Amino acid sequence: MEKVKLDNRRILFNLLPAHVAQHFLMSNPRNMDLYYQSYSQVGVMFASIPNFNDFYIELDGNNMGVECLRLLNEIIADFDELMEKDFYKDIEKIKTIGSTYMAAVGLAPTSGTKAKKSISSHLSTLADFAIEMFDVLDEINYQSYNDFVLRVGINVGPVVAGVIGARRPQYDIWGNTVNVASRMDSTGVQGRIQVSSPETPKKCPYHFVCRGKVSVKGKGEMLTYFLEGRTDGNGSQIRSLGLDRKMCPYGRAGLQGRRPPVCPMPGVSVRAGVPPHSPGQYLPPAAAGKEA
Repeated sequence: MEKVKLDNRRILFNLLPAHVAQHFLMSNPRNMDLYYQSYSQVGVMFASIPNFNDFYIELDGNNMGVECLRLLNEIIADFDELMEKDFYKDIEKIKTIGSTYMAAVGLAPTSGTKAKKSISSHLSTLADFAIEMFDVLDEINYQSYNDFVLRVGINVGPVVAGVIGARRPQYDIWGNTVNVASRMDSTGVQGRIQVSSPETPKKCPYHFVCRGKVSVKGKGEMLTYFLEGRTDGNGSQIRSLGLDRKMCPYGRAGLQGRRPPVCPMPGVSVRAGVPPHSPGQYLPPAAAGKEA
């Protein structure tokens, strides 16, 4: 019986953020009212792989698309693993929608000075996380000879968080902040991080470039910025999202000579930093011998 309780507790903490899971564990089972919480400042990020749909194809050679999904699972798992770093402990993964990864920071209970400090650091935390997501995806591209690209949108503002559903409870967030963050992704540019607030660049140690006004569904025209990288105290850029990021030889082959991205063969697992069993079988002939 004790083992069942421990298993149920573990499942609950996997489904819900720790502070929300604790709320349900401490609550009277007969009092299962709707759980919700309002927050004044939360950072929300949507990171999508817009060319995954071009990559996904159902053929006998890739087990009718299963191997394509296996590679997507490897990518998402590596993003999840990145969140295990102590620096990103305040980031909460909300969900994945197809090949789009949604996360937020600022949902954990805070008080006093810590709360004030967290407001100014939300964008910094998400920006650093997003930059590392680019690094992770570049490494996977390098190992699997694909050319997936990441497109990121970030927004900061008030949200409402809550748990919906009974048999399969789902923790989610709602509000204009979430909608704008999603639009920053969908109206963004591949390989770039787009943010919306004109106040944001003044608060964080990053280099921003004003993109100008962008037509956003339901919002009209919005002034947006591209986050180019982190700067030091003197304003010098120390970490960028430049084109010199490591890409696979295939990804650098040029638009004219590119072939469709390569699905891994059945049974082959590709993780960031781990080479596939036989690199040669994934490398298109046109890219053979080229260096990143």
